Amino acid sequence: QVQLVESGGGLVQAGGSLRVSCAVAGRTLSIYAMGWFRQAPGKEREFVARITRRGGTSYYADSVKGRFTISRDNAKNMVYLQMNSLQPEDTAVYYCAASTNLGLTTSSNDYNYWGQGTQVTVSS
Repeated sequence: QVQLVESGGGLVQAGGSLRVSCAVAGRTLSIYAMGWFRQAPGKEREFVARITRRGGTSYYADSVKGRFTISRDNAKNMVYLQMNSLQPEDTAVYYCAASTNLGLTTSSNDYNYWGQGTQVTVSS
């Protein structure tokens, strides 16, 4: 089993920055990739970014490319999402997820473990 706990959400003005963190515990060696997803009110959960646990290869949704950066610190069992140039449309609950499946995917169905989410609100 893998446990994920997000932190660092909050309220920020448009154009500002925020970093959300994800603490990973349990069978961390079984994880192939870590991802961040988000869900706004009335919308489906959407992929934001992912990173492979070993090689650190990252991939981003077009909507956040160039503004968000995903990173990981395997020694600390942490994953981060640095969010810059935030816009009101980035407002959502942000979820950390872990996948033990080989292969790179943006589908939430391929992620086995999920955190409880952290709220990010961007005011205009």
